[in-house]
Amino acid sequence: MDAAAAPTGPTAQRFYRHRLPVRLMHWINVLCLTILLMSGLQIFNAHPALYWGHDSSFATPWVSMGAEERDGRMVGVTRIAGHAFVTDGVLGVSASGRGGEPMARGFPSWATIPGPQWLSMGRHWHFFFAWLFVLNGAAYLLYSFFSGHLRRDLLPTREELRRIGASVRDHLLFRHPSGEAAKRYNVLQNLAYLAVIFVLLPLAVVAGMAMSPMLDSVLTGWVDLLGGRQSARTLHFLAATGLLLFVLVHVFEVVISGVWNQLRSMITGYYQVPQDSASRTRPRGVEETRERPVVSGDSRRQP
Repeated sequence: MDAAAAPTGPTAQRFYRHRLPVRLMHWINVLCLTILLMSGLQIFNAHPALYWGHDSSFATPWVSMGAEERDGRMVGVTRIAGHAFVTDGVLGVSASGRGGEPMARGFPSWATIPGPQWLSMGRHWHFFFAWLFVLNGAAYLLYSFFSGHLRRDLLPTREELRRIGASVRDHLLFRHPSGEAAKRYNVLQNLAYLAVIFVLLPLAVVAGMAMSPMLDSVLTGWVDLLGGRQSARTLHFLAATGLLLFVLVHVFEVVISGVWNQLRSMITGYYQVPQDSASRTRPRGVEETRERPVVSGDSRRQP
């Protein structure tokens, strides 16, 4: 939220919430993450099982998705740490997309690109958008550091950290900030974005690179720090799962807090600040005192 205020009226205020570089990099991330997720599932379907260590111990996978014969028919079963769950129709066994006939596959065909079963092209798509994603992420980090966006908008203050319990309660009760509080990220957003930027994304990238035999041969030994290539594959999958959960929560919050207002801020940069209770209850004819415009890039910690 690299922002500057732009008041437009006595009781309503438009706020320049996201600068152009942030908006561009956000939508590039949306494109990259969508294609990386779906092409990654295409690659995973070639061998829908996860292991820990250097080798694929086929008899005892940590996670596996497959088909089992039950009551004379093929049933999709997902196994996690030795526990079996029937996931027929979604995981393990799903419609093929051609006539709706069920077939054994990890994830369903609608969740994979560029096709129902095209491993080689899925790898090309995954690697291309992975590098685009890495370059975009590096650009975002450089911009955030040199523009002050990281320090100003993403790092929570001590006071905000002390109020983390109240922020959790507000989220559980679907209470959304208004007035001045709506112009900056809350502490849970700060912590979530920091975890994504400095934990999940680097883990996904490093674990993905660890699966490359070429990189392992050029820089030997470092893959062992992740527990081996199969461990790296598992860590890559877990990091991707964490990113997917973050995206789902992020989209949910956008929906319940005002879809158009949130989308407009990420398309045009301008956000309509929700009025606080004092502004909504002010008697008609009493004009609100116009705030001083916030200096560009100084939105979070105002005097």
